[in-house]
Amino acid sequence: MNLYNHVLLAVDFYDSDQRVQIRARQIAEQNGARLSLVHVIENLPISDAAYGPIPFDVDITQEWLEASKTRLKVLGDELNVPEDRQYLEIGSAKMEIVRVADENSVDLIVVGSHGRHGFALLLGSTANGVLHHAKCDVLAVRLKDD
Repeated sequence: MNLYNHVLLAVDFYDSDQRVQIRARQIAEQNGARLSLVHVIENLPISDAAYGPIPFDVDITQEWLEASKTRLKVLGDELNVPEDRQYLEIGSAKMEIVRVADENSVDLIVVGSHGRHGFALLLGSTANGVLHHAKCDVLAVRLKDD
């Protein structure tokens, strides 16, 4: 009996992602599960005291989207994940990952975790947010900090 039918790999395109990608692919293969990918571009407003948050220029955002779309497609090709299971989202990483998982009947989310302590821990992490909001299992793959 397979434990998982649909694995969602959350990627951020850092070099350390390789370890997380390998683990997600192994679990999907061992369980005969579908593998999907999600990458989230965080909303990063620029602040001005007089006007409040000002969003990034549309041209910059569009270029960022296109670059992310290209990287996601390359990774999808490497992992044999069809384009209809490659999700590029904009917003809060933890919330978008959980939403994509819910909407696509994912039963395992695989994310990387740096295991930060102190101040970084107080700020929260994507892996921690996903763990606390997901309705399915979450595997946080430990990454080495530089």
